[in-house]
Amino acid sequence: MPVAIITGASKGLGRALARALAERGWDLVVDARSAGPLAEAARELREAGARVAALPGDVADGAHRAALVAAAGELGGLDLLVNNASALGAEPLVRLAELPVAGLRRALEVNVVAPLGLIKEALPLLRNSSYFSYPPSYEGEAPYIGDAPFRRDGYPTEAYDPYPYSENSQNDDLSDSHPYVGVHGAVLTVSSDAAVEAYPTWGGYGASKAALEQLSAVLAVEEPGLRVWWVDPGDMRTELYAAAVPDDDDSGRPLPQAVVPALLRLLDGTAASGRYTAAEPLPAPDGASSR
Repeated sequence: MPVAIITGASKGLGRALARALAERGWDLVVDARSAGPLAEAARELREAGARVAALPGDVADGAHRAALVAAAGELGGLDLLVNNASALGAEPLVRLAELPVAGLRRALEVNVVAPLGLIKEALPLLRNSSYFSYPPSYEGEAPYIGDAPFRRDGYPTEAYDPYPYSENSQNDDLSDSHPYVGVHGAVLTVSSDAAVEAYPTWGGYGASKAALEQLSAVLAVEEPGLRVWWVDPGDMRTELYAAAVPDDDDSGRPLPQAVVPALLRLLDGTAASGRYTAAEPLPAPDGASSR
């Protein structure tokens, strides 16, 4: 059975994706800071048929990250790493003039440093995976549009543009082919359009997600044997959003479960590495909001 690590899996999008993968036969390593909700999620996943290792802890803790990867190894390896856990930096969100430096530091630790640390721990297992080497089972229209950041001449001599749908000469040597042979594991990182748009009060969180996207773009170039996806899931009705903007009426926002089918199609199609938007079949136009 394929194995995935999903951080922040006790609620929201992480829990919804974990449930969907369990129903598809995946075994799972899941984490969250709160032991109670994580145990409840783990019971649900086991009822769906998955073998589950549930480890409460903080992804900013290096020992915890090592334990997550070790647990995946005990389940047989690692085929998919999902960096989903996030920190806002301030709850509710505030303008930069009021943002505590300690809050920004926490957002950077959880949203940037921790994913990198987990990726580094997981790379040996991901490189050894062959799950995504097989042709895709999904043959419909791709739910995302993105280009593979693989240069034909090896490592780039110029900075890689993580938004390949925009005009940029640096993307001339990128391949949008789907070379299944030699593809190993995958890294799926949950981002936000706050990484690319200037929204008042979202500066600290957005800065951390922008750094995470650049890290993902470079990883995709440096590790062409992996699929590396960074995804803006769009607006969702989650506890994180409620904590960020408690006065906002989120009743019209979709639940995380509504986003999961798009993520599954991304996996099924073995989409090329790149930045993707779950809410739109094409890249969102300039100025569109999907925070």
